[in-house]
Amino acid sequence: METDSFARAAKAIEDEISKAIVGQSDIVRYTLICLLAGGNVLLEGVPGLGKTLLVRTIGQVLSLKFSRIQFTPDLMPADIVGTNIIAEDATRGKYFKFQAGPVFANIVLADEINRATPKTQSALLEAMQEKTVTAGGETRKLNEPFFVLATQNPLEMEGTYPLPEAQMDRFMFKVQVNFPGEKDLANIITMTTAPEQNEIEKIIDADQLVAMMSTAREVLIAEKVSNMVARLILATHPDSRYAPDRVRKYVLYGASPRGGQALIAAGKVRALMEGRYNVAYEDIEQLALPALRHRIFLNFEGQSEGLTPDELIGDILSSLDK
Repeated sequence: METDSFARAAKAIEDEISKAIVGQSDIVRYTLICLLAGGNVLLEGVPGLGKTLLVRTIGQVLSLKFSRIQFTPDLMPADIVGTNIIAEDATRGKYFKFQAGPVFANIVLADEINRATPKTQSALLEAMQEKTVTAGGETRKLNEPFFVLATQNPLEMEGTYPLPEAQMDRFMFKVQVNFPGEKDLANIITMTTAPEQNEIEKIIDADQLVAMMSTAREVLIAEKVSNMVARLILATHPDSRYAPDRVRKYVLYGASPRGGQALIAAGKVRALMEGRYNVAYEDIEQLALPALRHRIFLNFEGQSEGLTPDELIGDILSSLDK
């Protein structure tokens, strides 16, 4: 796929999603970039902000098999990956048959993922990283392409379990869904209470999506830019010589190498969407927050000071030499 064709297709997808999602253009773009880079997305925000609608709309626009898992405290791992059941027929008699769970889809919406217990949350780990599921002693490949788009409520809300660090790291992006402003809120209310809703059309299918993902991987990145990404990741660690003062003082531990992989893979997609065939410093800077905010963990002093990873990422970007 040519650069121009990629940019046109991505713009058409964004425009179609925007028929259903009002005032969240950055959220739509970040989510689309992550999908085209082959990653999983964690959307965080209070209930009712359209996170579920966004994921469902993406499934429609991309014409992919879509499944939704509502995470609750009583959800079990077998409810996600599937289990062996006893079946019977005239020739074979009774036998074990694997009944696939909802994870066997192209896009899996893990709704309110932090309402389930850690045991159930971990059932997605293998699927997110290896694109396989092991159940009943047998490993099964998942459909391609495969994405997990999870929604999460802020931890201050009742009945939530924090995602473990290992699972957080499996998400390429963590995107904050903020409450809309007055104008956007009025548009949302008007649109969702109208007698007719906007019809969502299919823009591309699974094969075309895979072709776009393959094109993105071929984008060039200069050695200077990749070195800048390496310094950026190192600067999130308090014992690094690149770390600014507040990182040294308030960070417990920083981003893993997956953070650098996420920045480069997503940077390639953003470059194509902007009509370029090379990754620029601007791409890395624009994607640093969603790619790294869930990979930086504050110590007790940082938490008590009310600092956020976003503020520290800002410090790092300001201090890095390009």
